[in-house]
Amino acid sequence: MKRREFIKTSVAASTLVGLSCAETKARPGSESASQKDREYYELRVYHLKSDADRALLDAYLSKALIPALNRLGCKLVGVFVAQERAGTVQPTEVTDPLAVQVLIPYPTIEAFAGAAARVNADPEYQAAGAEYLNSPKAKPAFERIDSWLMLAFPGMPKVELPSYCRERKPRMFEMRTYESYSELKALKKVEMFCSGEIQLMRDVGLGPIFYGQALIGSNLPHLTYMLSAEDQAAHTKHWDAFRANPIWDKLKNDPQFADTVSKIANRFLVPTAYSQI
Repeated sequence: MKRREFIKTSVAASTLVGLSCAETKARPGSESASQKDREYYELRVYHLKSDADRALLDAYLSKALIPALNRLGCKLVGVFVAQERAGTVQPTEVTDPLAVQVLIPYPTIEAFAGAAARVNADPEYQAAGAEYLNSPKAKPAFERIDSWLMLAFPGMPKVELPSYCRERKPRMFEMRTYESYSELKALKKVEMFCSGEIQLMRDVGLGPIFYGQALIGSNLPHLTYMLSAEDQAAHTKHWDAFRANPIWDKLKNDPQFADTVSKIANRFLVPTAYSQI
């Protein structure tokens, strides 16, 4: 079986139950989308060694990989690094100053399955990324790469950019991952987001960027989503408004959504100069 066909079959099987749940039980009147209208996301994390030259990775991403992905129809590729933060660190906060987070939206599962081969066959990519691609064993460009494949929630089927992101103003991001102790509870949390939580986050200014149900990768089952703001103070204010809203109070106390999350991890990030998000 060809790699593309294998990936498509595997993903279809892993999302079958989730589709029946998330697409048919969204809040009445809320936006929903069939699987064919929803983006797939690859979240790729480059882990660097302490003595690594990040400029090499930055040059590769900005001049080789992102332009090649854009030529394939993968728009709005985001690249993020840890935000320097003062004050108390949250109990769920994960800090990794040596990690570079790359979010790649794919319009279809076929686009994801064929991307690696098409990028590697792209002569412009090969020329622009030559130094990175041919880095010596004694001085590698990275230590390891982690990767997850996600399917966009039906309640937000594509990446959304607030005005300050589109205008490339100063901005920060919070990426949150919710693990669940069972597959069904993980799907219920997706349903909870699509039953009003996503729209409430929009309404209070939390600036959602994407929501993704993890299909392939480590620490399954889980979901990951990203919020944004112009600065940390505004982000904190928007969270306060969210927590005080009666819609959130009703959702969090709804018995059907009890025990959907067993572990939370959040990361505060800023975009690189060449990030498209």
